[in-house]
Amino acid sequence: MTDTVRFTIEGDVGVITLDRPPVNAISAELVADLDSALEQAENPEVRAVVVTGDPHFAAGADIKAFKAALDAGLDPASVAEDLSRVLTRLERLAKPVIAAIRGFAMGGGMELALACDFRFFADDARCGQPEIVLGIFPGAGATQRLPRLIGLGPARDLIYTGRHVTAEEAKALGIAAEVHPADQVLGAAMEAATRFAAGPTTALGLAKQAINDGLGLPTDAALRLESAGFREVFATADAAEGVAAFLEKRAPDFSGS
Repeated sequence: MTDTVRFTIEGDVGVITLDRPPVNAISAELVADLDSALEQAENPEVRAVVVTGDPHFAAGADIKAFKAALDAGLDPASVAEDLSRVLTRLERLAKPVIAAIRGFAMGGGMELALACDFRFFADDARCGQPEIVLGIFPGAGATQRLPRLIGLGPARDLIYTGRHVTAEEAKALGIAAEVHPADQVLGAAMEAATRFAAGPTTALGLAKQAINDGLGLPTDAALRLESAGFREVFATADAAEGVAAFLEKRAPDFSGS
C-alpha cells in the first residue's frame, strides 16, 4: 500500500485507487505512488486493471505546487514529464485497463483516463483539459492521445477552450465507453474487468500491443507488426484451448498463458 495511491487485488483484477483527499490533485508524490502501483499491476496474476478515485477521479494538477516551484525557481514541468512517463507505462500494460470515473477527471486526471483502454463515466462526472486557462497546455499526453481517440477537430476544441465536458457529451465524443449512475460505475467497471480477466489475456495483451504500436506506422509496417503478434499468439496455451473448446462445443477455460 502506498501513501496517495492504493493497490488491491479482487480476484484476478488489480484495482488502483487514487487516495489524495480532497480531490486527488496530481502531485510528484502521487505520480511516484502511481508508478509503484503499476509495478504491482504488472504481476502476471493480475489479468485486468481498474483505475479509480473517490469522490473525484483526479481533479488535475496541484496548482499550489506549481506556484511554489515557480517561486523557488524550480521546474514545474518536471512533474508533467514524470506523469507522462508513468502514463506511457500504464498505456503499455499488457492487459485491459478500465478507468472508473466519478466526479472530476481534469487536466492530468483526464490524461490518466486517456491512458486507459476504456473509460466508464458516472452520469454526473465531468472531464476536460483546462490547462489553457492557466496559460499553459496539456503536457502528459492529451495533445497526442485525445486527437487519436476523438479526432483533430473535437480535440482542438477541448484543448483550446479548456471547457468541461459532461458524461453525456463524453459518450457522444467517444471519450466514455459507458455511462452509469454514480453509485454503479465502479461495479460496472469491475464487472467488465472481471470478464476480461477470465479471457485469453495473453491474446488481449498482444492485440493491445499491435493497436498501440501500429498507430503512426505506415500501413505495411503496422500489418507486419500485427502478423508477428498473430504468429506469437498461436503458440499460447489459450489458443489451443480456444480452438479445442470451439470444436468440442464447450465454453473455453482460458488460463492467460
